[in-house]
Amino acid sequence: MSSRAKLLLTTAGAILVAALLGRALVGQGDDFAAALHTAPIATLVAVVALQVCALVARSEAWSVCVNAAGGHVARRRLYRAASAGYVGNLVNGQFGVAARIAALRRSAPRDSPPVAALITAEVPILAVEAGLAALTSFTLVGPLGLPWWTPIPAVAAVVALSFVLGRMSRSHPGTMWKGLAALGSVPRELRVGGFVLIAVFSQIARNWLVLQALGVHASVFDAIAVLIAMVTLSQLPLGPSVGAAATVAILGPQGLATAAAAGVLLTATGTAGALCYAGWAGLDRLLGPRVTDRLRARRPHALAAGLAAPRRAAEA
Repeated sequence: MSSRAKLLLTTAGAILVAALLGRALVGQGDDFAAALHTAPIATLVAVVALQVCALVARSEAWSVCVNAAGGHVARRRLYRAASAGYVGNLVNGQFGVAARIAALRRSAPRDSPPVAALITAEVPILAVEAGLAALTSFTLVGPLGLPWWTPIPAVAAVVALSFVLGRMSRSHPGTMWKGLAALGSVPRELRVGGFVLIAVFSQIARNWLVLQALGVHASVFDAIAVLIAMVTLSQLPLGPSVGAAATVAILGPQGLATAAAAGVLLTATGTAGALCYAGWAGLDRLLGPRVTDRLRARRPHALAAGLAAPRRAAEA
């Protein structure tokens, strides 16, 4: 499917979800508007900062995976490529992955692994996220009416799949399997897992802050359930309507208008975080080389001054 077709499909999906939510909110417009204005500005700023923190942590996890796959990309260049993916995620998850890989290959064609390896380099991060989602999937049992034993096979499936992929990354020398190299090394697995945990905890915290600011009686488990729903729905062509759809699906029974408002604020702050990250990437691309050149130019003078100081002291 072409990029234009994906964009059209995502636009149609977003309009459909917005129409369904609009119909469900008939007669609750005042409650919805009031809920949107409830969150303090300071809370929204903190939520955006948490989103940026999550994006930086996930970028570092991606850096570990790319380097394990045979890449030698400078961290700043890789972070700039990651920013393109985060903006692409506003459309849907697949579009974001494609945008991130395309940006990295365009900016560092010699230092980055082949496209096939970059595609599979996403798997270690997804494996950690899937494992965390499986471990916490009990938070979905109540809101979605799932069987109580749902988390057990989910965890078993993720562990088994991760083990098999790790073995295959060590036994298959092909280009595609190089992307799984981070699963074949315990230190790399720990680094990827640690950065993904930082990203996930930041997103859980921002969900909880928004829900509390709007007066939703939500626990940390509810915030986790909303995150799982958002990540799952982001794989569908729903665009920016994912946040509202996820919060309504999980917290709708507690108040449809408030849940929808929370979803809108999560989407807005998530978008703001992605744009802040992309803004830094743009400035770094324009000003970064100048700053680097100035630092390099000053180094010889600083070194000469450092060597001359002991001589002056000895002569004195």
